Amino acid sequence: MAKASSAKTINPNEAAHFGALAAEWWDPNGSSAMLHKLNPVRLGFVRAQIDAHFGSEETSMKPLTGKTALDVGCGAGLLCEPLARLGADVTGVDAAAENIASAKAHAEQSGLEIDYRAGELSGQGLPKFDLVTAMEVIEHVNDPKDFIAQLTACLKTGGLLILSTPNRTAASKLLLVEAAERFDQIPRGTHHWDQFITPDEMIVLLGDAGLEVTDTQGIFFTPLKGLQLSSNMALNYILAAKLS
Repeated sequence: MAKASSAKTINPNEAAHFGALAAEWWDPNGSSAMLHKLNPVRLGFVRAQIDAHFGSEETSMKPLTGKTALDVGCGAGLLCEPLARLGADVTGVDAAAENIASAKAHAEQSGLEIDYRAGELSGQGLPKFDLVTAMEVIEHVNDPKDFIAQLTACLKTGGLLILSTPNRTAASKLLLVEAAERFDQIPRGTHHWDQFITPDEMIVLLGDAGLEVTDTQGIFFTPLKGLQLSSNMALNYILAAKLS
């Protein structure tokens, strides 16, 4: 199993880019509009994996009661808050202090208790968690292998890891980078195509860290249905892995 190091995974330029968007993070029509469209799709996958992994009932309103969850690269809390509503004791970590300030303010307004922290994951002195998530984060870090090792170090034995990221394909370069940024669907400079990781590469990274991938699905867009879970992983994918 890979050992977590204290190496810095935060890319300061990436942190500054996303920190500058903090004020609009919760605006569904603002610079994070695409995340608001993506979040329900991701949540559908997350909920299904929670039920499958922890044996919770699909009808349960709080399947994470008694469980702890960590969202890494949490932004202003777009995933942390739903996880808290599902019953989890939630911690969110983000590279940008501006995002954490926005996350704390929104959680207070929502009446939710979430432990938000800014800075390097390895420097937080965190315990191990039942569930660890990292959505659209790994493509922004300095060292993906070290980042995976740090995520794994935060996971309990038998725990569940869920992450999503863009795939490195010709389609993602055209649509997620060139077209989406050119037509202001996402802020300029958000994506760097050469930092995208393919599903096969991700499986190797996770395997080296002692994780077994249990499910992988694409997140694809069609004009009729919008963003949806799909077998097509040409643009983006989301996966679940367990630590044995």
